[in-house]
Amino acid sequence: MMTTTLLVKARAYCARQERAQQEVRDKLYAWEVPAREIEPIISQLIGEGFLNEARFAEHYAVSKFRQKGWGLRKIEAALKHKQVSPPCIALALRALDVEEYDRGLQQAVERKWERLNEPDAYRKHQKLMRYFLGRGYTADAVERALRRCADPE
Repeated sequence: MMTTTLLVKARAYCARQERAQQEVRDKLYAWEVPAREIEPIISQLIGEGFLNEARFAEHYAVSKFRQKGWGLRKIEAALKHKQVSPPCIALALRALDVEEYDRGLQQAVERKWERLNEPDAYRKHQKLMRYFLGRGYTADAVERALRRCADPE
């Protein structure tokens, strides 16, 4: 395939949704693009604004929190898995609104607290703690939310 055709195809791929640089690299390899042509294509996409790692990371972090209810630690791990640079990850995590994050966690804990059918308070607490740690929230944040849930003032 010619480089211009590949560039058009890569632009279309990036235009559909925000992408990490590694996702685009992987896609180019999947299209069997010769290795020597990949970095120039990536550079061109960055230069044209089709590929912006900071923009991708911020969008990814906000959407995973709002749509999937992920915590900071899970979002950070997923961005590292996508090989996003540490400065872009830090920027993305700072883009999350702290109040919205705390409120979202509190609401999720309350919903789960009400639905969990466990008579033993200690076991209920442990199950919820394990669940929210798995969703990427810190133990301190979950503990605070559980305390507010167990003793509403």
